[in-house]
Amino acid sequence: MEIIESKQNEVNIFTLHGRLDSNTSPELEKKLAGAMQSGARNMVLDFENLDYISSAGLRIILKTTKDLKRTEGALILCAMQDYVKEVFEIAGFDSFLPIVPTVDEALSKL
Repeated sequence: MEIIESKQNEVNIFTLHGRLDSNTSPELEKKLAGAMQSGARNMVLDFENLDYISSAGLRIILKTTKDLKRTEGALILCAMQDYVKEVFEIAGFDSFLPIVPTVDEALSKL
C-alpha cells in the first residue's frame, strides 16, 4: 500500500492506494500516530484508490478516531468505493464516522 500525506489549512490528508490489511495497517498506524504527535488534530482519509480494507484497517481507524476525540480533533473519511463503504456500514462505523464523497467536502467540514 502507498500512503501519500499532504496538508491543507491545518488538516492532514492521507491518500491511500492499494489494500489496507494486517500487513499494511501498521504503516498507516505509524503515520497517523506521527501526525498526532506533531500536533495534528484534524485528519482526512482519502479512500478513492483503496481497493480493500480488513478488520485490521478498521481497528486503526477506530483507534485514531478515539485518540483524536481526546484532543478535540476529528477524522473524516472520503471518496470510498461502494464495496469499501459497505464494510464500514456492516461494521457500524458509518454511525459515528463522517463519510463524504470528496476531499473538498471533508475539508469544508473541519
